[in-house]
Amino acid sequence: MTRTQESTAHWGTFQVEISDDGRAVVETRPYPDDPDAAPAIAAVAEGLRHPSRVTRPAVRRRWLERGPGPDPLRGSPDDPYVEVDWDEALDLLADELRRVRAAHGNRAIFGGSYGWGSAGRFHHAQSQLHRFLNSIGGYTRSINDYSRGASLVLLPHLIGPIGMRELRNRPPSWGHIAEHTDLLIAFGGLRRSNTWVVPGGHDRHVGTRLARDAAASTRIVSVSAQRDDTLTELDAEWVGIRPGTDTAVLLALTHTLVAEGLADDAFLATHTVGADRVRAYLRGETDGVEKTPEWAEALSGVPARTIRDLARRAASGRTLVNVTYSLQRAEHGEQAVFAAVTFAGFLGQIGLPGGGFTHGYGSMGDYGVGVAPVPLPTFPQGRNPVTDFIPCARITDLLLHGGETIPYDGGTLDLPDIRLVYWAGGNPFHHHQDLRRLSEALTGVDTLVVNEFHWTPTARHADIVLPAATGLERDDLAAGAGDTRLRTMPRAVEPVGDAREEFWIYDQLARRLDADYAEGRDSREWLEKIYEDWRERPDTPDAPPFADFWRDGGTPLPQHHYRDGAFTDFRADPVAHPLDTPSGRIELFSATLDGFGLDDTAGHAVWIDTAEAAGSPYDLQLLCTQPSHRLHSQLDMAAPSRSTKVAGREPVRLHPEDAAARGLTDGDLAIVRSAQGSLLAGVVTTDTLLPGVARMHTGAWYDPSAPRIADCINGNVNVLTKDIGTSHLTQASSGARVAVSIARYDGEVPPIRAYEPPPLATR
Repeated sequence: MTRTQESTAHWGTFQVEISDDGRAVVETRPYPDDPDAAPAIAAVAEGLRHPSRVTRPAVRRRWLERGPGPDPLRGSPDDPYVEVDWDEALDLLADELRRVRAAHGNRAIFGGSYGWGSAGRFHHAQSQLHRFLNSIGGYTRSINDYSRGASLVLLPHLIGPIGMRELRNRPPSWGHIAEHTDLLIAFGGLRRSNTWVVPGGHDRHVGTRLARDAAASTRIVSVSAQRDDTLTELDAEWVGIRPGTDTAVLLALTHTLVAEGLADDAFLATHTVGADRVRAYLRGETDGVEKTPEWAEALSGVPARTIRDLARRAASGRTLVNVTYSLQRAEHGEQAVFAAVTFAGFLGQIGLPGGGFTHGYGSMGDYGVGVAPVPLPTFPQGRNPVTDFIPCARITDLLLHGGETIPYDGGTLDLPDIRLVYWAGGNPFHHHQDLRRLSEALTGVDTLVVNEFHWTPTARHADIVLPAATGLERDDLAAGAGDTRLRTMPRAVEPVGDAREEFWIYDQLARRLDADYAEGRDSREWLEKIYEDWRERPDTPDAPPFADFWRDGGTPLPQHHYRDGAFTDFRADPVAHPLDTPSGRIELFSATLDGFGLDDTAGHAVWIDTAEAAGSPYDLQLLCTQPSHRLHSQLDMAAPSRSTKVAGREPVRLHPEDAAARGLTDGDLAIVRSAQGSLLAGVVTTDTLLPGVARMHTGAWYDPSAPRIADCINGNVNVLTKDIGTSHLTQASSGARVAVSIARYDGEVPPIRAYEPPPLATR
């Protein structure tokens, strides 16, 4: 006998089947009426009691014996841990926090949470950690995100902070596109698997169905190195493009509009600034290179006639230009976004229904559902007295170069001398680049603390590992932006082993440090408080009392279906409704950016070549894409993720011509190398890629246990990627592509150790 209840993850709401005695989760499965459920849902039950689960507090033996300090063996695969009880673990951590604060100040603590640990609104790892650190005097924080880091810095200069929010919260819906849009040009494709994921999860996945409906009346062109980067059902036209050359094609498209008299000069004159500077650049007056379609063809491989035809088609009807997040996750990746805004500006359709520029279709499941986000319950974080911060993708620079500075957004940032890193709710050995460099950086801190469900690569670098309860082991509530319901997440089973809610962990630590974290409430009381505080808002008038909400399993959210997309008022009257840019208009040339005097950023969109030097051994461009059967690195050990493996490793996909030239066939084991590192991967051949292009998913658990063979024997692509900022302006992640070599591997095949707990020792 079993019983069934509901829960939520970032990949959606699902059913949890629980044994009759309430001790075990038998199965997790999507709702039968979910039109496009994520495969990762099936992994949740397996992950609950997987052998990699952290079940007791553990302390790295060398740290326990030697005390805090840099340690070159931190992260070694054979570095043993000692399991301790909760009182000892918390006493040790409280003493270390006290020491660091007294000797170095709170700015020496880095609060490294990067979300995604749970879809819950209360048990949100980032909010909980930050509230705790604020309660003891603050911490050095990170800003922006890995997904949109370059865009988050660039776009406010072009369309203003409010315009940026409109772009995110009120893009043309798929319904608007179906009604108004003749042509949707998708730079970077419209990947289906990305639509499964929403921060906070969605009650049902509707984006794919809405996109299919729109495709019946809207022609879609996918500009990508991957033909399968767009849902098959959309019947998209594929324009194959060499990775990293989208900016060149966008500039050539704009050049065609200018050269053939197709640009909307009236819109440019009333709603933008800088069009003349852009025209001069396109004509080659500033650098001697005219940005013609022939010029772009030589760089991108897209025929000049295709570029001209696409520009003419765009100008002949209602056109929406979309850029996925992935394009700006590369060296100078913000230029593709800048060039797309420029192309859309010259088309003159920004603010028209179903037209203009957008940035997110194919990147996130809530984008384009047509429902404006409403405020949701949140756990208050308090105030951080420490003002120091870094862009999140610069953590290795922070740890290696404390006391120095880096340029950022026209100024400079001080890098504090970090002594203690506290990480919760994320795995930097998925998100970050050049993992050998990250591992080296972590050897230099005094103490690394991790709250975790499983022995992830980050946990295996930590000095103190605290077992956290999962989303199935605690009460919470959940919803995502544009969702239909605020849903309950009732506890399904008791926590495994000695795992505890992070709220309890922080409360116990705060008590030891004479701080007030809980304000006299337990976690259930806080859950009720954040709900009731939300219910009292004037924009949630129909929400029931907490007891009724919990009994009913949720409550409907206000559905503000917007009719118009972003920039409608601005388009109608740019004087009465200006943007919050210095000019009040769209800044195709930004005097602010130009005034920064950066050597890798100009006042307008520019082409900056990042191609490998002639004769480089790294002759393939590897695209590093989001996985389809897991979220980031979560539950990589479970069956859905394992079902995608080849030769027991993360697969690398190659065009048949490239595979044949290297003597590779499906199922072979290959060694993939870059200037940063090497990995083993299983081979899959596919003609959906352009020749010269390879593809791997991110998120395989880092396994450095056989360095004589490769830096990661499990296929973690971030041992290959460069840990450099996109530019001096944005300092964002550049991990979406990297130049590599790929060769057949016929040597010793080492066992995968990534999913094993570390060795345990006695004192």
